[in-house]
Amino acid sequence: MDLLDLRNKLDEIDSDIVKLYEQRMDVCSKVAEYKIETGKKVYDKTRELEKLDKVSSLVSGDFNKHGIRELFEQLMSMSRKLQYRMLSEHGAGGKLPFIGMDDLDTATARVVFQGAEGAYSQIAMEEYFGDKIRSFHVDSFRDAISAIDEGSADFAVLPLENSTAGTVNEIYELLVEFEQFIVGEQIIKIRHCLLGTPGAKLTDIKTVFSHPQSLMQSAGFLNDHAWQQISMKNNAFAAKKVSEDKDKTQAAIASSLAGKIYGLEVLKEGVNDNEDNSTRFIIVTNQKVFKKDAKKISICFELPHESGSLYHMLSHFIYNNINLTKIESRPIKERAWEYRFFIDFEGNLSDESVKNALRGLREEAINMRILGNY
Repeated sequence: MDLLDLRNKLDEIDSDIVKLYEQRMDVCSKVAEYKIETGKKVYDKTRELEKLDKVSSLVSGDFNKHGIRELFEQLMSMSRKLQYRMLSEHGAGGKLPFIGMDDLDTATARVVFQGAEGAYSQIAMEEYFGDKIRSFHVDSFRDAISAIDEGSADFAVLPLENSTAGTVNEIYELLVEFEQFIVGEQIIKIRHCLLGTPGAKLTDIKTVFSHPQSLMQSAGFLNDHAWQQISMKNNAFAAKKVSEDKDKTQAAIASSLAGKIYGLEVLKEGVNDNEDNSTRFIIVTNQKVFKKDAKKISICFELPHESGSLYHMLSHFIYNNINLTKIESRPIKERAWEYRFFIDFEGNLSDESVKNALRGLREEAINMRILGNY
C-alpha cells in the first residue's frame, strides 16, 4: 500500500471513531439524565479508575496501554463536561453563594491599609475609593486582614504583585487562612523618589532607607553612589524616619505623596530602573459579594498528587472557552512537595460557562475556593 492508500484507510477508521464517539456521548447524556433525577454526583473516581484499568488490559504493549488510557481519560473527561452542562440546563447544578451588587456599599465604610501615611497602598486606596474615604493604617498585612475579621474595617487594600518584583506571597497565604474575598483591584504606576530633609543635597546623602524591593528596583541609581542602604518594612516608614531624625545625610526612597506628608524634599524623581514598574493592589472584604459588571475571577485549589491532575483541571477552562490571565503555585506548608494553585481568569459568576467550569473544578479538585469576582 502506498501513502495515499494508508491515508484513505485512516480516514475510514477515523469516520468509524467519530460515529462511535457520538454514540458514546448519546449514552452519556442518558447517564446525565439519570443523575439529574437521582441527585447522584457526576464524578465517580473509583468507577473511572476501574474503567481505565479494564480498557488498558484489552491492548498489548506498554505504548498502546498508555495511549488507550490517555484516550479514555479524555473520553470520560468530555462525558463529565457534558453532564455538568446538562445539570446547569436543568437547574440542578446549585447556586454559588455570592451576591451580585450594582455597587459596593462604601458610603459609611472604613478602609485599612498596611504601612504609614504616604504608602503606595494609600495611593491605591484613594484612587479606588476616593480621597474622602474613612481610613486607617496598620503595621502588617496580617493586621490589615485581622481588622476586617474583627469588624474594625470593612475593606482592606493589599499589594498582590509587582510587575518587576513579582508576587507578594504573604497575601496569598492570608487569603487562604482567612475568610476574605476580593471585590476590586487597583493598578498604580510606581515612581520612586529620593526624599531628603529640607535643604539637603545629593552630595550630603550617606544613608538611604526603603523597603527591600524598592532598593532592588532602584539598584541602577543607587549603584552610582556609595551610600549605605538600610531596609525598612515600608517605604512610608522610611520617609517618616528621615523626617523625624532631621539628619541631612539620610534619605528615603518612597512616593512623592510620602514626601509631602512628612515635609521632605524630592532630591531625585523617578529613581526606579524600570519606568513601567506597576503594582497591582486588591480590595478585600469578608462579605461574599461581587459587582454585577465584574470581569475577573480569582480561585485557588489543591490537586491530587498524581500525573496529569493539573492538566485535567485546566481542561475545564478550555472546554468552556474561558481565558486564563494568571496561574501561580504556592507550597502547602503541611504537606511536603504538594502545591496550592491560584488562578485568575476572565468572567463573571453569573456566566453559564463560568458556572460550568467551577462546578467541574469543585467536584474534581481538592478544597477549591472562589477568592472573588471583581
